[in-house]
Order: sequence, then C-alpha cells, then structure tokens
Amino acid sequence: MLLIYFMSFLTLSDLQGYIVLNRPWAFVQWLETATIQEEYILMAEPDHIFVNPLPNLASPGHPAAFPFFYIKPAENEKLIRRFYPKEKGPVTNVDPIGNSPVIIEKAVLEKIAPTWMNISLRMKDDPETDKAFGWVLEMYAYAVASALHNVKHVLRKDFMLQPPWDLEVGKKFIIHYTYGCDYNMKGELTYGKIGEWRFDKRSYLTGPPPRNLPLPPPGVPESVVRLVKMVNEASANILNWDAVE
Repeated sequence: MLLIYFMSFLTLSDLQGYIVLNRPWAFVQWLETATIQEEYILMAEPDHIFVNPLPNLASPGHPAAFPFFYIKPAENEKLIRRFYPKEKGPVTNVDPIGNSPVIIEKAVLEKIAPTWMNISLRMKDDPETDKAFGWVLEMYAYAVASALHNVKHVLRKDFMLQPPWDLEVGKKFIIHYTYGCDYNMKGELTYGKIGEWRFDKRSYLTGPPPRNLPLPPPGVPESVVRLVKMVNEASANILNWDAVE
C-alpha cells in the first residue's frame, strides 16, 4: 500500500525563488506528523527509475548515499566553514552528497532534518553561498547538517547511474534521468546541442511524454536505451496516462 502525505509549502518570501527549500521542510513536517513504522527511510526523487532490486545499503549508524562529482566541500571550504566551524572537525567530514538517493535510519534523519532545514535557509540568506551553490544549495546543506551531527555516509557509486554519462546499467540500482540525452542518427552524443534523437525530461514540463517513445538509434549506450524502454513500459501500463497532470 502506498501512503501519500501532503505537506504545507513555504511562503514565496521564504522560498526566495528557490522551490527546493520545500524538500527539507517537507521532511521536517513528515517526520513530526506521520506514523512511520519502518526503521529505515529511502529518500529518492521523481526522476529516479529503479532498474535492479534495491537492498538496504545502510546499517545502524551508517547511512548510504551516492557521491556526486559536483558536490565539493573541500574546494568550497571558505563557504562551508560559515556553517561547519573548524572546531567541529576537518572539512572532509562533510560528505560529497545530497539527500537523495540516501538510505538512513529514521531516528538519525529525525535529528538531521531540522538542521538540514535551518542550514538551507542560512545558506540561501548568504549571498555568496547562494551564488556559489545555486540549485544544489540544499544538497550542500544536507551534507553539512549530517556532519554537524557526526553522521558519515557510506558512499555507494553503485547506488545510481546518470545517462548519458554512465553507459551501462550493470548492477546499479537507480537510473537518474536528470541530464538531457541528445544523439545524431549515427548514435553519437551531441550534448549541449539538440539532437536528431533526444530524451530530456525538460521537454515535458507541461505534461507526460507520449506513449511509445521512439527508441534511440543504433550505437546509443545501453543506459539510455533502458531508460526509454522503461518510460514506455510505464506509459503503456498506467491507466489514463495521457490525462496525467
């Protein structure tokens, strides 16, 4: 059974044009109000597709997370130190992660979530940090909040793959379709230029993709082919797909 919880949104003045602040705020509310019987929580996102059965990658005191190449606490130490002071320890205590995908004990997330929310707001209110971190600000905030609570994550590169850069699914668990996939009809990547064949979630901001999307041309990596096949599988099996809003 799938339980859906509806949480209140932050005000427009609180958001300051950054809607992602609703993410930590939603977790704070959910953890405070919902009856959660499970011991562990998986934090995932709408652009995640599960491609292999996902075991519990975490263990007591050791949450599991995916390391993002663009989350670089050490290279941003000057900014990180505004929120994670030297007396707390080396900046390497801040993991190169966001909150998703993460598997974590409920009790640990209950401690981290309010701090994650507060650090997100503080970072957003700091013009230099806001400019430097941009759209991934709340990812840095989650990493810092975890470090403030002395929580280190086990970094699992096999947690997720990101087409078109990751070419094979292999034994990874999640496809994250955040990047546009653009190719010519020779199967060559044309990233940054709209391809003769493309799949980009941003093409469907006003409605779902049509059923039976054309498959990529020969030569396109297996990860991209698998992604499109799974979108087609979903659209073929979800009733009233075309009416989804």
